Amino acid sequence: MKIALLGAGRIGRVHARAISDHPTAELASVSDAFSAAAESLASEYGVPVLSADDVFSSNDIDGVLIASSTPTHSDFLERAARSGKAVLCEKPIDLDLVRTRHCLAVLEEYPVTCALGFNRRHDPQFSALKTAMDSGRIGKLEMITITSRDPEPPPAEYIAASGGIFRDMSIHDLDMAAWLLGEPVTEVTVSGSCLVDPAIGEAGDLDSVLINLKSASGKLVNISNSRRACYGYDQRIEVFGSKGMLEARNETDTQLRFTGAEGVVDERPQWFFLERYSRAYAQEVADFVAAWQENRAPLAGAHDGLAALELAEAALISYREGRRVLLSEIR
Repeated sequence: MKIALLGAGRIGRVHARAISDHPTAELASVSDAFSAAAESLASEYGVPVLSADDVFSSNDIDGVLIASSTPTHSDFLERAARSGKAVLCEKPIDLDLVRTRHCLAVLEEYPVTCALGFNRRHDPQFSALKTAMDSGRIGKLEMITITSRDPEPPPAEYIAASGGIFRDMSIHDLDMAAWLLGEPVTEVTVSGSCLVDPAIGEAGDLDSVLINLKSASGKLVNISNSRRACYGYDQRIEVFGSKGMLEARNETDTQLRFTGAEGVVDERPQWFFLERYSRAYAQEVADFVAAWQENRAPLAGAHDGLAALELAEAALISYREGRRVLLSEIR
């Protein structure tokens, strides 16, 4: 499968490696609005730099991986569909619900393999937790607790263009909640503060939030997000049911634990998403390639992107208006 990469920034480099390492995929070209970034990455892999127009008009390219800036996602996704190319798009499809729904309508008109970049579904530990849950290991699922905290806050200028914590950061956890629940979320309640960096508050955003979800059958989810965890990238999930509990824990570099007179000491969690989810990104590309080859739906698709954005929108309204928000108001 020949894949063109749109976007040569930090996440684009991660995807370039995953494509290059896959046994039946080939990095066909690189595109980026910044020519120096495109040329640097393209030369590293010995592939040409192409414009987006050339990518979509080429008969030699089977699929595109959209890793460009968020405002370009929806346009590139629609162009990929109209040109008959499979597409893996980083989240979100768009920051606007109306625009996102329009993209889904285009995908219905021009059906192609379409995967969305919710890489955490592909994480080996989270995937094992989901499999054990679905096999009945914990009996009837009752509650989910998701902890997701960055090691340090992003710069304020990033916040201004990110779409806010719910659309930028929490959206991964909202998707994970929906995936694990396996049924629609019906209501959202949020508390939030700016406790980490005053500049984030001045930019109109939050850096610390608690999100509570309730599903159609009454199952409960609590999501804890913070833009700062001084000990590393804190990524944990607990699922609790009638027959027990499953936990996905933080990853460390070697998994070593020291036990001595002074106590028991574990290593710190890996520092950031590039390390923590390196295997997930590789598996995400592998699932995309397999879905295209097998003509099946990928593990995460465009409808999952819309569902997560609807939850993020409900979370934002809940915080701003200080109330429980029903998903029927959003949908």
